[in-house]
Amino acid sequence: MRIATWNVNSITVRLPHVLDWLAANKPDALCLQEIKCVDAKFPFEAIREAGYTAEVFGQPGYNGVAILSPHPVSEVQRGFGGEETDAPRRLIAATIGPVKVVNVYIPNGSEVGADKYYYKLDWLQSLRRFLDELCDPQERVLLCGDFNIAPDDRDLYDPVGWAGKIHCSQPERDALNVVQAWGFVDAFRQHHPEAGCYSWWDYRSGGFRQNQGLRIDHIWVTGKLAQNCVDAWIDKAPRALERPSDHAPVVAQFDL
Repeated sequence: MRIATWNVNSITVRLPHVLDWLAANKPDALCLQEIKCVDAKFPFEAIREAGYTAEVFGQPGYNGVAILSPHPVSEVQRGFGGEETDAPRRLIAATIGPVKVVNVYIPNGSEVGADKYYYKLDWLQSLRRFLDELCDPQERVLLCGDFNIAPDDRDLYDPVGWAGKIHCSQPERDALNVVQAWGFVDAFRQHHPEAGCYSWWDYRSGGFRQNQGLRIDHIWVTGKLAQNCVDAWIDKAPRALERPSDHAPVVAQFDL
């Protein structure tokens, strides 16, 4: 079973890239973030022609998440539940085969100390409550998406220059550690303990060409999945295309 996550930074702009990637990689689930469209404008027909169905939780111009799969999808949940109808759309969960998939777009936070920064920390607390109330760490649960946090200094091209800044400040990392302590293993780190592996590169200043990036897109799994995770990787090829997303897909492979 192959599950991937990708912040596409607009499904409208990146649809050709997504369709090509689906055809080449044939994932059992592709979790998208920042689709940046309302549900009614999502390209359902093009995705269907590619052999996939889509569960979508979108909004105009910002945020938005989706799960694509060629398999039956059940137990779909959009948002934490009990939110205001105009709350940012950042979480969608569903069961695909033996796996409960939780796809998140964690807030960016803007800058340390800003209102959006504290909103990000609060959102992470809500995510932990969601897991406590609706998921079981003894089951096959997979949490993936754009976390907007580099868990440790191996995930930064310049740890000294980034120290204390957004995406790697200690309060962010501490809040993310609380989520991970629920019962998750970083699938990528199971197979790649080394530094220098990134999933996001700034559009400005030639970040991708110089491999000056951050690893902020993740696939985390519970123990039952970790023991069956045979490989995980970051597919940098789509980042080198014309008009790319600033993120690359992250993929995990399971022998289930």
